[in-house]
Amino acid sequence: MELPKFILGDNTDHPNAIFVIHTEFPRFIINLEDDEVEWFEDFDQEDQREIEMETEGLIQKATDFYDREVERYEE
Repeated sequence: MELPKFILGDNTDHPNAIFVIHTEFPRFIINLEDDEVEWFEDFDQEDQREIEMETEGLIQKATDFYDREVERYEE
């Protein structure tokens, strides 16, 4: 199965949360309500430095994806 790079998610236990799931390495879920990130990867020291440099860009891409999806729903 080929998954999209980003997937929207919600949960009634967290009614104000908007989750974006990133399915490619490094896999993570971000809650756009508070920008909290949960990583699905274990990183070694070298990976950790690289991920820290990429995190801001990944979060921006997740936010852009959400904005694009909302615009499409509104059309």
